[in-house]
Amino acid sequence: MRFPLPLRTRVTLLYTAMGAVLSVVFALGVVFIAEEYERVLVDSILTGQAHDYAERLQREPGIDLPRSDRVSGYQLLPGNRGEVPDVFLAQAPGIREVRDPDGDEVFLGVFDTAAGRLFFVMDLHDIEALERYLAFVLAVVVLAGTAFSAWLGWLLSGRVVRPVQQLAESVAALPTQPERTALAAQLPPDELGQLATAIDDYQARLAAAAEAEQAFLGDASHELRTPISVVRGATELLLEDSADMPALQPRLHRLDRGIRELSELIDALMRLARHRVDLAESVELRGWLSSCLKGVPSIADGSVSVALEGPEIDMELPASDATLIVHGVLRRLLPPGVQGALRVSICDSRISFVFDGDDTRRPTTSRPRPASSDRRLGLTLVGRLAHRIGWEIDDTNAASGIVDIRLAQG
Repeated sequence: MRFPLPLRTRVTLLYTAMGAVLSVVFALGVVFIAEEYERVLVDSILTGQAHDYAERLQREPGIDLPRSDRVSGYQLLPGNRGEVPDVFLAQAPGIREVRDPDGDEVFLGVFDTAAGRLFFVMDLHDIEALERYLAFVLAVVVLAGTAFSAWLGWLLSGRVVRPVQQLAESVAALPTQPERTALAAQLPPDELGQLATAIDDYQARLAAAAEAEQAFLGDASHELRTPISVVRGATELLLEDSADMPALQPRLHRLDRGIRELSELIDALMRLARHRVDLAESVELRGWLSSCLKGVPSIADGSVSVALEGPEIDMELPASDATLIVHGVLRRLLPPGVQGALRVSICDSRISFVFDGDDTRRPTTSRPRPASSDRRLGLTLVGRLAHRIGWEIDDTNAASGIVDIRLAQG
């Protein structure tokens, strides 16, 4: 079920509807009491007049009945039937509201007494005007009551909705990493507290699952690194022992590069899977980048020359993660066995890598450069790790040997 209106607006509308209903019920109650009071008053007056004049007519048959603007009386006798208006003659005994010969609404009381049938007419036109004024006042009361209920509902709904907003803000402020929370401790044990408790329980289950996953990944990382270290050590020994076998060295170098790449990829994968980013440390960007480039095999062995340009900039960055990212980019940007020149530029929180290689000198035994439909480097794991620390890798021009890394600001 969809609710297009905000919660506070819906609560305000409920208060407004309640105020309108109560105002209308109050107005109807006042009208009913006024009408009932008028009926009781008219019944009492007309009945009293009828009994009083009936007794007097028995003692003095010729007395005149009252004729005034308020009350008029008629006695039905065999010889004066024409004195009683026809509209009154047609009425049965009782008290009711009828229209007189002039068309005005009056109260008529018809009584059968020992002195004959008596008719008493009461004109309450001034009271009717007062009733119309009362109806106008009640209409104003209904409108004012509804408006006041809306205003009061808006104020009170703010206090009612505020705990919900605070809970929503607390949930929105939770980090992406699962962690245990204590939201219910800040709320009363009502329905909202039950909701907060449910969120706390859910966060606790997520945290427990994340801890179990961290333990598993830690064990898996240790188990994977052990055979990789063994293979890497064996490869280094084979390289040392193959000095007198030139034909075997290119294959061993390729194996060594593959093992190093696999080790870095596993390191990046484990960091991503464990949601771990090293604490940022203050470094001088150009000096850090210079030492980082020395760890790239093709640069370390002199196959690729490096020209580092740019000012000295102090910044905060997680050095280990950043090193993995730079090595991953250069591992794909610099083809194995290809000599060339790498120009590295630091400018406006950006590191630009431009490689100019000589593909004609690529050995036949070297690994071919990865190809993709969009001519990019395919840095899935390294790209995700860069995004984790706030960096962005632009490899749209990787086919031309150009890759940019936009660094995090602040």
